[in-house]
Amino acid sequence: MSETYGTPTISSELGRSPEAAVDRNYYSRGGFVPPLPAIDGVEVQGLVRSFGSPLFVFSEHDMREKARRARDAFGSRYKKTSFAWSYKTNYLNAVCQIFHSEGWQAEVVSQFEYEKARKLGIAGKDIIFNGPHKTRDTLERALSDGAVVQIDNWDELNVIEDIVARFKKPAQVGIRTWFDCGIRPIWTKFGFALANGEAARAAIRVVKNPKLVLHTLHTHIGTYILLPEAYRLAAQNLVALREQILLDSNHLVPCLNLGGGFPSYSLLHGMPRPAEHVIKPVEEYADAITGVLNKLPEKKRPLLRLELGRHLVDEAGYLLTTVVATKGHDRPPPASTDLSARAAKEWQIMQEDSKRGLVIDAGINFLYTAAWFEIGVWPSRLVNSQTTPTRLYGDLCMAIDVVRETVDLPMLDVGDVLTLHPVGAYNLAQSMQFIDYRPAVVLINRDGKPELIRRREVLEDINGPELLPAHLAPRA
Repeated sequence: MSETYGTPTISSELGRSPEAAVDRNYYSRGGFVPPLPAIDGVEVQGLVRSFGSPLFVFSEHDMREKARRARDAFGSRYKKTSFAWSYKTNYLNAVCQIFHSEGWQAEVVSQFEYEKARKLGIAGKDIIFNGPHKTRDTLERALSDGAVVQIDNWDELNVIEDIVARFKKPAQVGIRTWFDCGIRPIWTKFGFALANGEAARAAIRVVKNPKLVLHTLHTHIGTYILLPEAYRLAAQNLVALREQILLDSNHLVPCLNLGGGFPSYSLLHGMPRPAEHVIKPVEEYADAITGVLNKLPEKKRPLLRLELGRHLVDEAGYLLTTVVATKGHDRPPPASTDLSARAAKEWQIMQEDSKRGLVIDAGINFLYTAAWFEIGVWPSRLVNSQTTPTRLYGDLCMAIDVVRETVDLPMLDVGDVLTLHPVGAYNLAQSMQFIDYRPAVVLINRDGKPELIRRREVLEDINGPELLPAHLAPRA
């Protein structure tokens, strides 16, 4: 043969993920699903026996390790770095205090979160106050306390100028800005536009006010950002804005805040596994941001501030839940018990309704992120049976309550415990009291001991704020 031999290649028809062939061949899905019998050495079934089901579980070890890795990633590349914990991601007191004990400040976006941080003993000077709506009362308190209020819009700037007019000392503030750095959608809701000069005009107005000190230029480009390069562009934009302000006003802004948005090792629906192939390590984000700042002359290098949430806590959170009912096997099993593994699996899959259904005692009222993320599901015990496509239903009296549309699971029974992971980011903060009480939360501490950090709700927790008119009161 005259042609040069080339090695065979696989076309894109089979997809880009290692699971592509599996998705096209139900019979190749493997013989078992690996169980998750313990979290930080504590038996899953023992946790359910002790604290009930469903049950949120958090790993203190994981949270501290994530915080330290992020700190080392940035600190080893750029010493002038500080971090703030994003309260909205998970505002459990124990979770917040873990990050505060690691040296992280508080980043809050509402009156509720500001008051929570202050009650936890966080000084005003250690609070960064973001958000598109801050009440006047809260602004007055935050500015008086010395918190850095990051101004979001012209109306807020008007209110702040009116408040500080009575102050004896100037208050530190920041300017939040938005711009295009290749991420869609662009978060135009938050801050002042950079491209049309709005952010620069707001900054100069602050600089010219003797009762204000422009401390920070801030941006938060989005959430679950998979491209570290986007942060390089964001840092370059803030540096350029800082230079423009210096030229126009002779004021060198001391701090640049790149917000958060770093992803956790969770996957959006339809993304290929494993997560490590999709999610970049935090060190690449540190390279992108600090690479820009390290090019500045040493005397002009600003304080770098970051506000992280999801990246730190998502994988530290688990939800333990129990199977309460099975669905979807209307046909009786074949009379023959001598079916081959392939024949048995074919019978399971090729029914009129091929998906088996499992109802668990936790619904989407506790799992806000299930709408976007493909939450992992693990049995607490090894089940020696063929896996089959399974629909995982929550326990709400709503048809839309589906935690996973399809997940390969063995033939589980009522009473089996499943672990859903990762669920540490946003699910508790955005959980709803709907139909059922919200579950207890347990922290596995550094000594490997489970501690209750939030008890299960009871009726008094729900009824507490309600007021019943006298004519509607129940009769004795």
